[in-house]
Amino acid sequence: MGRERRPHIGIFGRRNNGKSTLINFLAGQDIAIVSDVAGTTTDPVKKSFEITGFGPVILIDTAGIDDTGELGKKRILKTNQAIKTIDLAILVITKNTFGDFEKGLIEKFRKQDVPFIAIHNKEDLELLHQETLEKLTEAGAKEVLHFNSLNGDIEPIVKSIKKTIPESAFTTPSLLGDLISYGDIVLLITPIDIEAPEGRLILPQVQAIRDILDNDAICIVLKEREVDAFLRKTAIKPKLVVTDSQVFLKAGASIPSDIALTSFSIMLAHFKGNFSAYLQGTPKISELKDGDKILLLESCTHHTSCDDIGRVKIPRWISNYTGKQLEFVVIAGLDEIPGEMSDYALLIQCGGCMITPKQLGNRLQPAIDAGIPVTNYGMAIAYVQGIYKRAVAPFAKIEDSSLDYL
Repeated sequence: MGRERRPHIGIFGRRNNGKSTLINFLAGQDIAIVSDVAGTTTDPVKKSFEITGFGPVILIDTAGIDDTGELGKKRILKTNQAIKTIDLAILVITKNTFGDFEKGLIEKFRKQDVPFIAIHNKEDLELLHQETLEKLTEAGAKEVLHFNSLNGDIEPIVKSIKKTIPESAFTTPSLLGDLISYGDIVLLITPIDIEAPEGRLILPQVQAIRDILDNDAICIVLKEREVDAFLRKTAIKPKLVVTDSQVFLKAGASIPSDIALTSFSIMLAHFKGNFSAYLQGTPKISELKDGDKILLLESCTHHTSCDDIGRVKIPRWISNYTGKQLEFVVIAGLDEIPGEMSDYALLIQCGGCMITPKQLGNRLQPAIDAGIPVTNYGMAIAYVQGIYKRAVAPFAKIEDSSLDYL
């Protein structure tokens, strides 16, 4: 299971509250530096961890929310950014200290709809007071636990995590299960070009293969140059064809019109994006004007080639389609978006194969709230290449058959 499918759990609190010690106990190994010196943790530290009877999760150890100085401000910014990426928060306090720093964190949890449990750490030094327990409960803590590194009993914490983490964080819906069934043949068109990773397939292609097998269907994988010969020689009629968005035109010309056709990116858009918002936002490409600024969001960082999809191809295709002078801004990973969201006329999100649905949703929501149209790499490419209606049709019908997006 890739990290983008695992629930993310963040550990928050003031400096020297024992957050790193706690994460080491939970993970069963020393993955975070432990020191008596406050502020040892700088950037968030991530570690995969298997919870018995539950499954794999990602633990995130963050810097102290009370850090100081210019560098401390940057660490706090990273800590606050981590809240947008998690499914469950653990708030660590000591010595019954519950003040503005803790209240500020809890308010951020609330705004991001992140449930949290509280842990009173270093119980060997001072026991949890009833008054503190009541304050934490009143503030919204799902449970309030205590811990100390002398006995290291993490079982109550593990039970609380299993009880509190949202079900949506660990359920795994099917990528294509609504479109295929037992015995169906699915054709995957996977170009091997300069952007293809050496010796392997990209993650969406691998995920599609596994999902097809999980649905007891038949998967056939080939390159775009082999499609015509394959269909001619075998006379096989696939139930569905999924192509790389960059060869939409070739796929659209090769695949008969009575066979459903979509792309890996559009598949992911339906799987973890706000598909309804994408459907409404994509046609806004036709309304772009000279001077408009377009924001492209990539979920990962990677080496960029001379014909990079986000930095070169999509800007070229959209500029050629609209005939307008446009400005394109590309942000990789989960970095902060520069300027105000209102500065942008359109947001284009990649498939998001490397991030969780919650993380992707948090990237899109500010634009949606601001009334900025949003779309997806595959849907934008299909639109400007004149294959949009066909490419989104399989999933648009699932989304809401009563709405005429097409």
